[in-house]
Amino acid sequence: MFMSTISEAENIVLNLPPRERGELAAKLLASLKPPYEDEDAIIAEALRRSEEMKLNPEIAISLEELDRRIRERFKWM
Repeated sequence: MFMSTISEAENIVLNLPPRERGELAAKLLASLKPPYEDEDAIIAEALRRSEEMKLNPEIAISLEELDRRIRERFKWM
């Protein structure tokens, strides 16, 4: 019964327009626990990544490039 409920929900969701699927996906992701329970670990990782980008600025991408890649990956226009 549980799997049929998931399959039914999946069928409904996959037929939503892309924008509505994205909004639902964001809500579902926000409802999950963060991968790090420890706030200090989150801050330490953010600082480490920031320092890595300062040392190697060529690894960073612009917000516009990030948007382009997301649209391309999910076939959004």
